[in-house]
This record gives sequence, structure tokens and C-alpha cells, in this order.
Amino acid sequence: MRVGVFGGSFDPVHTGHLKLARAAAQQLRLDQVRFVPASLQPLKRQGPQAGPEDRVAMLRLAISGEPGFVLDGRELSRPGPSFTIDTLREITTEHPEDRLFLILGADAVREFPRWRAADEVAKLAGVVVIPRPGSETRDLPAGATVLDIAPMDVSASGVRAAVRRGVSIDTMVPAGVAQYIHDHGLYRTGA
Repeated sequence: MRVGVFGGSFDPVHTGHLKLARAAAQQLRLDQVRFVPASLQPLKRQGPQAGPEDRVAMLRLAISGEPGFVLDGRELSRPGPSFTIDTLREITTEHPEDRLFLILGADAVREFPRWRAADEVAKLAGVVVIPRPGSETRDLPAGATVLDIAPMDVSASGVRAAVRRGVSIDTMVPAGVAQYIHDHGLYRTGA
């Protein structure tokens, strides 16, 4: 199988995440896209604002009914920071016949040389880069693929800011996620 590994905080998952995953699945002919919510990302100063249970619940709502999209919660069960290399090693051990593609935003690729075992990450999975507004796609890891998709302005930080301001997020997140955020009072106060 051809499997996309799409990690991140997903705090919250938004329409951009889904559009990007669909584009990756189509352009790379992926059989599956695994959404892997991170516990703590080592190169980010702050952790997620929503707890792991809330982020998992929102992801489940967002990907339900999407063929080939699955939730992989392995990083949430590990203590400490989430390292991509550990996830890729585990998936490779579990499914040695699968071909993996690591889906990254252009902003994350800038930090790629600082990742734990970055060279091994690039050997275990093809690096797939998503263009982001204000981020250039140059100095990429060898063999990286840039998705052919227009950069999107929606971001998790933008969704959280809209909620704090009391602005509708209906076009920014799937309906079920918007309802979940409202019902659980998420993001009303900011970090």
C-alpha cells in the first residue's frame, strides 16, 4: 500500500488539512492517509491548547466518511515529545510492505535538518511538501515532492483566534468540528 503519514497538532483540524490530504492522496495515488496527532512537538515552543481527547474527537469527526483517511493515535500514547522517526520506524515494522510518504508543510520543512534522525526519516518515507503562504519551497530534502496545490490561508492558529473573537468558523472547519468546539468551549481564551 501507498500510505501518507500526516502529522501535526491538529489543534484544531481544519478544512485546509482535509483539502491537503485529499490532494496528496490524489496526486501521489495514496491508498491511505494516516492522521497522526502529536503529543508534544519538540521544535514548537508551546504545546497544543486542546487536550489529546478533544483533538482526537475532532479528528474523528473531520475524517469520518473520508475514504482512506484513518486516525493513528500512537504518538499520544508515548511519553514526552513526539518524534517522527519513532512513528515511521513503528509503521515500517508493522507494515514493511507499505511505501510511506511523509506529508509536511513548507514551514515544517525549514526545520527538517534539525529533526531527530532526519536522514533516516527521509530514507523511510518520501518527503511530500505542502506549499504554505509566506514559505518558500527551496532547500528541500533530496527527492522531496512538492504538491501541486494553491497555498491556503486557513490555519489552526487562525481558527483559535476567530473563536476567541467570537467570529464564525463555519468555513474554516468541518461542521462537526465547529459544533464540537462550541459544545466543549474550546479556544475561548487564548495562550
